[in-house]
Amino acid sequence: MLIDRRLLTHLNWGLLAALLALFAVGLLNLYSASGTRAEDGLALASFYRRQLIWGLGGFAAMTAVMSFDYRRLTTVSTFFYIVSVLALLMVPLFGKLVYGARRWLDLGVFNFQPSEMAKISVLLLGAQMLAKNAEVLSWKGLAQITAMGLVPTLLILTQPDLGTGLTVLFILGAMILYHGLTPAVLKTCLLTLPLFLPLTWFALHDYQKRRILTFLDPSNDPLGSGYHIMQSQIAIGSGQIWGKGFLHGTQSQLRFLPEKHTDFALAVLGEEWGFVGCILLLLLSCFFLLAIFNTVRDAKDRFGSTLAAGVFVYFFWQISINMGMVLGLMPVVGIPLPFISYGGSATILNFALVGLVQSVSMRRFMFKS
Repeated sequence: MLIDRRLLTHLNWGLLAALLALFAVGLLNLYSASGTRAEDGLALASFYRRQLIWGLGGFAAMTAVMSFDYRRLTTVSTFFYIVSVLALLMVPLFGKLVYGARRWLDLGVFNFQPSEMAKISVLLLGAQMLAKNAEVLSWKGLAQITAMGLVPTLLILTQPDLGTGLTVLFILGAMILYHGLTPAVLKTCLLTLPLFLPLTWFALHDYQKRRILTFLDPSNDPLGSGYHIMQSQIAIGSGQIWGKGFLHGTQSQLRFLPEKHTDFALAVLGEEWGFVGCILLLLLSCFFLLAIFNTVRDAKDRFGSTLAAGVFVYFFWQISINMGMVLGLMPVVGIPLPFISYGGSATILNFALVGLVQSVSMRRFMFKS
């Protein structure tokens, strides 16, 4: 699908540059994370090769989304939401069991994670519902959009997948705040929400409770639930200022660091590139988020602005929670670092979301008289 050259003049080039830089850093880091020290040298797994293929597929998805007028998404958002809910309902019946959780559907060629589709569907339908209501939300409007978001969230939590479920709620909650609430609704929510949060403890699975307790004291179970956090902190701390050098991280290469290619990819980077490397990655991530925020600010219609705001919040929480988790500042919840961690469904989703922001940016002057 070809893109009009006039639209390309309004492309968010800063966002594109930040995206490609993040993916390049992630691919380089994944090359190291794929390595395992052996007596005859360094043995490499195929994670980085597959990630490159997913990245090419994601770039194609981003280009396709960019070429599509985002305003037409209002006609398919409801249908897309229904499909995502049906896919989530299929997971308990036909889902593939991995590490004690059913989150993926085996499609033969690749494993598909319906919860990733649910993020987009809630984003699209939420933006449509908010754009239709020009006024700030009353109790009725808040109840309608909250019910819409709770359906896929509860299905995701039963997989169980607390991290993705929280991400969906964060996206929807931030979009609601961005749209606005009546003063009475806002005050009531701010007063009552902290009272209900402690009750969520009783809804958590045992392993989720252990993760929270381990976050408070990782040394309580150093070989069990605290192993991930302790090895991650050892890896990052051993990198010191400048790091041990590319392919020279002992914690990752000697396989002390678990999930080094997915959730704890940042620990590999911290060990090999040190404090300086982590700061540079943080600055690059901030530039990426700032580029999305510029589109939120410049969008000329409510639907486009709300869409871009939802994408901003999605990436902000993914980056914040993963970095906090790896550093031991947050409990382990299994949220990957965008464009740095390995993952097929997540990579394509992330590229597609950037394409959605680009679609808003490229068409922002079509609303001027």
